[in-house]
Amino acid sequence: MSSIKDVARAAGVSVSTVSHVINETRFVALETRENVERAIRELGYQPNSLARALRSKRTKTIGMLVTSSTNPFFAEVVSGVEEECFRRGYSLILCISRDQHGRQLTYLNMLMQKRIDALVIMTVSRDPDFQQALGSLGSLPKVILDSEPFPNACAIGDDSVLGGRQATDYLIERGFREIGCLTGPQNHPRSRDRFCGFEKAMGVAEQPIKMDWIVANDLTAQGGYEAMTRILNAGPQPQAVFAFNDLMALGAYRAVMERGLSIPDDISVVGYDDLEIAKLLFPALTTIRQPSFELGLEAAQILIRHLENKVEIPPQIQLIPKLIIRNSVL
Repeated sequence: MSSIKDVARAAGVSVSTVSHVINETRFVALETRENVERAIRELGYQPNSLARALRSKRTKTIGMLVTSSTNPFFAEVVSGVEEECFRRGYSLILCISRDQHGRQLTYLNMLMQKRIDALVIMTVSRDPDFQQALGSLGSLPKVILDSEPFPNACAIGDDSVLGGRQATDYLIERGFREIGCLTGPQNHPRSRDRFCGFEKAMGVAEQPIKMDWIVANDLTAQGGYEAMTRILNAGPQPQAVFAFNDLMALGAYRAVMERGLSIPDDISVVGYDDLEIAKLLFPALTTIRQPSFELGLEAAQILIRHLENKVEIPPQIQLIPKLIIRNSVL
């Protein structure tokens, strides 16, 4: 295994010059830097990352705390974070909390022990102990995704009020007046925002909201199936439903078809997220595209720009959702 002395000898420079090139601790002439980098590649030298971290007080590691790894939306967000980390030479430590408070605190402590440079959080938890733990991190750069803002953290998400209006306006423009909602839990901030958009659109169109057709459940396929089944059991069915994510829409498809009904001939369906499954469903799902990969990419870019160039982290960023028209609306 090659040593730093071998690199210095091959490049014709001192060991300290090699160290300055590796750790970026002093200006080194371009030609000399290129010679050192060439010697590193040819010899396959691997700098000691722990020693570098101790000298620079940076580990080039970003931690990420996520509620779930099975939800395709979360997976796409993580992919965006990982893509930018890899491109910029950062490591990513991913922790799955399953929204369990004990896991969240344990993982948060573990990430701090790993001396991460920044933190990405994707959870709707408002647990006081967790919030207090986040507050104790001081100046550690933090981004929270798809949730309400946390103190001293950049909040990034789509404009879900606008997205809710886009979905509902489209159904109203298509002539529907009897519209139901498959909503997420009431404590979920994006679910509240999408319902706010739904209410605004129905109010502008002077259309009444029938509460029997507004059902909250988990933002999963099973949650959508159960919510849609409750609506169908409640009596006269709505002409259309707005599912607050594509997984709930998938469950709604099953509930509708089990009744021998057809989408969109009997009931039209609009989803939210535009996951890969949306275009594979039959009929293909009309949905609101939430830029999930871009959410993750933006989070990593903001943090790395701050770490590398001291660019100020903004308190909040909203990405714009977009209606994607397919075949699930008559």
